[in-house]
Amino acid sequence: MSTAVDDDLWSAIGDPLRRTMIDLLLAGGSGTATSLSERLPVTRQAVSKHLAVLDRVGLVHAAPAGRERHYQVDEAQLARAAAQMSAVGATWDARLRRIRRIAEAIEHNRNDNQGE
Repeated sequence: MSTAVDDDLWSAIGDPLRRTMIDLLLAGGSGTATSLSERLPVTRQAVSKHLAVLDRVGLVHAAPAGRERHYQVDEAQLARAAAQMSAVGATWDARLRRIRRIAEAIEHNRNDNQGE
């Protein structure tokens, strides 16, 4: 599983409404633009546009069902996004630990120099 950061994926996830849509789809197993729009403060057309973004990055997949399309979350792609977030978090944790060590060394040197 690659943990290289996918900017398109994170741009799609970055929108709070799209994250809510993912949550609703996960809770319900699937949903349509109509069913989601009934639970969100936006129009069906807006929901459709957001679903298209999520579909383009592979976070959801649609299956035609009559006049509607039923969307489901692609759990493998969601796991990939979680792995990316974990990798980014680990990188920043390491950077912050290094900054802390540098700051502590500076403080230690400052205290040693004041004691002379």
